[in-house]
Amino acid sequence: MRPEHEAEEGQPRKSLGSFSSWPHRLENVFPVYAMGTSNPAVLDSSLHTSDCLDPIWDAVREEAKLEAEKEPILSSFFYATILSHDCLEQALAFALANRLQNPTLLATQLMDIFSNVMKHDKGIQQSIRLDIQAFKDRDPACLSYCSALLYMKGYQSLQVYRVAHALWGQGRKVLASALQSRVSEVFGVDIHPAAKIGDGILVDHGTGVVIGETVVVGNRVSLMQGVTFGGTGKETGDRHPKISEGVLIGAHATILGNITIGECVMIAAGSLVLQEVPPHSIVAGVPAKVIGRVHEHYPSLTMQQDENKHLSEEFFYSKDETTENYYIN
Repeated sequence: MRPEHEAEEGQPRKSLGSFSSWPHRLENVFPVYAMGTSNPAVLDSSLHTSDCLDPIWDAVREEAKLEAEKEPILSSFFYATILSHDCLEQALAFALANRLQNPTLLATQLMDIFSNVMKHDKGIQQSIRLDIQAFKDRDPACLSYCSALLYMKGYQSLQVYRVAHALWGQGRKVLASALQSRVSEVFGVDIHPAAKIGDGILVDHGTGVVIGETVVVGNRVSLMQGVTFGGTGKETGDRHPKISEGVLIGAHATILGNITIGECVMIAAGSLVLQEVPPHSIVAGVPAKVIGRVHEHYPSLTMQQDENKHLSEEFFYSKDETTENYYIN
């Protein structure tokens, strides 16, 4: 049986044109983590069939055409960054290379590195699409796929990490570390190449985010600026936090040590988390304490960061203005 989006035999396949006019929503083609539907086996097969449509790439191109029409002075920019490329991977490689180049690390060299890794890594091909969908769905400042690809350093730094992580796994640790260093210099984001980060991730704003070597981050996690996943001292080995699926982490929250943050947890801005957190909990304070339970299945998707709106009836909390600690009444 032929999928509905395929053209009939002998008929040319219709152009997608504007993504908003396409009759099938994105999640029907990409059952993405970002949309709350996790089926990676189906996603992997749909991404890499030779005749598969790529609605995200078509949307990016359509948006670039419209923006070039609105701002003719940027028409050359949009042509060079998007419209001259054949696929999302090439456009992303071009954008990253031009952001990270310096006099001794040329854009052409960087583009070759990014293109070669992304071309041969199906996991990265999946991740860059799930991540860009996460930005589009969850960040109200992200008005288009195109803006995430070209301007948002949280998205760009995350994709450089993905390439560096692949290189680290290939034993090319010096090159992976060099990319990490450039991302830290250019974007102010420090993600160790050995860290393990899932799909459908939102790194909002990005500035000041630090993710250590043995960190593990699950799918559909959202984190704000200034978040730190760190160790507690000079110990070696597995020493960093493990963040489960669906977690929402507020700005400048710090999570230290080899502890597990359960699924669908919400961590309030500015919290210091030193102990494990059970699933579907809300934690806040310094040090952080459980102050309630999350009603939504995935707080990382709703991005609702007002703790009071999440509290179950059995939980009421107050703040000690002297110590700035939260406590349950």
